[in-house]
Amino acid sequence: MAVKAEEYLQPEVLARVARFDLKAKFLIEGFFSGLHRSPFKGFSAEFSDHRKYTSGDDIKDLDWRVYARTNKYYIKRFQAETNMDCHLVVDASASMGYGTRGLTKLEYATYIAAALAFLVVRQQDSVGLITFDDAIRAVLPPRSKRKHIFRILKVLNDTHPGRKANVSEMLHKVAGMIDKRGVVVVMSDLLDEPHDVIDAFAHLHHDGHDIIVFHILDQAEAQFPFADARRFIDVETGEAVVTDAGSVRAGYLEALAQFIELYRSELFKRNIDFFHVDTSTSFDKALMRYLLRRSGH
Repeated sequence: MAVKAEEYLQPEVLARVARFDLKAKFLIEGFFSGLHRSPFKGFSAEFSDHRKYTSGDDIKDLDWRVYARTNKYYIKRFQAETNMDCHLVVDASASMGYGTRGLTKLEYATYIAAALAFLVVRQQDSVGLITFDDAIRAVLPPRSKRKHIFRILKVLNDTHPGRKANVSEMLHKVAGMIDKRGVVVVMSDLLDEPHDVIDAFAHLHHDGHDIIVFHILDQAEAQFPFADARRFIDVETGEAVVTDAGSVRAGYLEALAQFIELYRSELFKRNIDFFHVDTSTSFDKALMRYLLRRSGH
């Protein structure tokens, strides 16, 4: 089936996203700040430019002359830093097929992935794609050519909810597939044992990757707008339960808040970026909100 790129990169969305030109100063210092790290930094690489100091950087790379002029800390960047591999990892398990606003969590994830692919290639970096359910389903190695975006769109367009996934197991497999240090962006509802998933993220981070997690829930999952007797069906197992939604709403929302906070706090401790969003926010606004947060705006 031919891929209609406009389904992912609508002109009006592109017009807004294009304002986030990755050559612009605030994005270089924001979304991709600290992501272009190289083991050859300062050794035999050619000096390129500067970026803001971020926690964890080696202070020996501070440019004190710039500090004397600006009273701000900047790190010298070298030419070897300027090529980045970004791996987009999309959870295509059965639970990602849930949606109550005419848009499933999986579709929402693919829109974010498509926009990020566009932005990364626009910066002349390389982007790849991995999808999974109970197994790795598709793998596109990172490339920096614009035509590669359409390969990614083709896979995203053909990706449908599969079987129940062990998210932590799949993330461990992803870690074993990526050799070169880079950025790994995971889009998932994270509906698995949190501590196991957190350990898998720690595995990825330990391998030297910068990890960004988009935690995606449906609006109904996030807000639980039910008040009467309802029959709820598990989309992965098919199991059903009938309950008075109004009587369980408070407990559900409290448990959900604890679930999200566990991920947020534990990933923060590991210097892993966690961004929670639900489908009541349009994907382009969610992405822009994240970019602004990363840039400190």
